[in-house]
Amino acid sequence: MIWWLHILVFLFFFILWEGVAWFTHKYIMHGFLWSLHKDHHTPKYKRFELNDLFGVVFALLSMILIVSGSEHMDWRFSAGLGIAGYGAAYFFVHDIFVHQRFSWFKHTQNPYLLALRKAHKIHHKSLGKENGEAFGFLFVKSKYWPKQNSKLSRTFPLNSNNSTL
Repeated sequence: MIWWLHILVFLFFFILWEGVAWFTHKYIMHGFLWSLHKDHHTPKYKRFELNDLFGVVFALLSMILIVSGSEHMDWRFSAGLGIAGYGAAYFFVHDIFVHQRFSWFKHTQNPYLLALRKAHKIHHKSLGKENGEAFGFLFVKSKYWPKQNSKLSRTFPLNSNNSTL
């Protein structure tokens, strides 16, 4: 396979996985597998949650694609890398930045990262499986972005230690 096709397949699966994550989050995690996801919505956060099993499933799929496509370096290899890339982005942004499983990147002023954090905080306002919003991850609706030059943008940063994320 030509190198630029590998890049296209990687990007396609990376972007596709945002849709897969949204669908899985809204209809599976907040649906029939709520029992595995609900510990993620409880106020007590632990290093590991049952919810982490969803990431394990996606990682296994990624590894199967990478291994099965590696002999001939076909589309499966690049697809698996795209899914793995999305998983890495998810881990760093969701687990490290948003939920602070590790105390890194607490004081950002980046508008995109602040919008991600705000959307996720609003998602967690609902402790139950019903009435949720903001199920996506990397593509953040404009209503969550801080307004420029407004009082909101000066008071918006959710980087204090008392954040419920």
